[in-house]
Amino acid sequence: MNKGERTRQTILDAAVAMACEAGFESLSIGALADRVGMSKSGLFAHFGSREDLQIAAIEAAAARFTELVFLPALKAPRGVPRLEALLGNWLTWVDRGGWGGGCPLQSAALEFDDKPGPVRDVVIAHYRQLERELTRTVRLAVEQGEFRADLELSQFVFDMLGIVFVTYYRRRLLSDANTRAMALRSFNDLISRSRTIPATH
Repeated sequence: MNKGERTRQTILDAAVAMACEAGFESLSIGALADRVGMSKSGLFAHFGSREDLQIAAIEAAAARFTELVFLPALKAPRGVPRLEALLGNWLTWVDRGGWGGGCPLQSAALEFDDKPGPVRDVVIAHYRQLERELTRTVRLAVEQGEFRADLELSQFVFDMLGIVFVTYYRRRLLSDANTRAMALRSFNDLISRSRTIPATH
């Protein structure tokens, strides 16, 4: 990256860290300028408005999610092993992201779910893409013969997302030490319910 790209990345890392701590609505050109030691005019050279900054920060968080969750999972064999890799990566990506705080993408979903506008549109686009990629991964498990041919893909994705999102709040808000074990148990139950039923003779 050139100097301008490195500066932009530094700003975005700080912006996502702020969002993890206090939400995307906490982002402002002034507050972020103070955090990274820049002038407001310097930040305006990269982001023309608070809304542009919020969108860029959400897109940066989504890119890190892809980098830490989906791309490594593609190295696993198609089917159940890839789904298992996805879940394992997903349950730890916030800690590995290096920002501290909670999941920035979940925070964005909660903040903008009832606030129409460009920021909400970006959040929706991320989650729709997430569900499409998950659906594709589950479909591969069906095509591999590991899951039932009549498996309802959207229900599997719904259930898997539920496991992840419950894990977020139980681990951080309730500080439940059993959260990861419970998540894995629920996921294994989901896998078992979805598997092809052996033919009886």
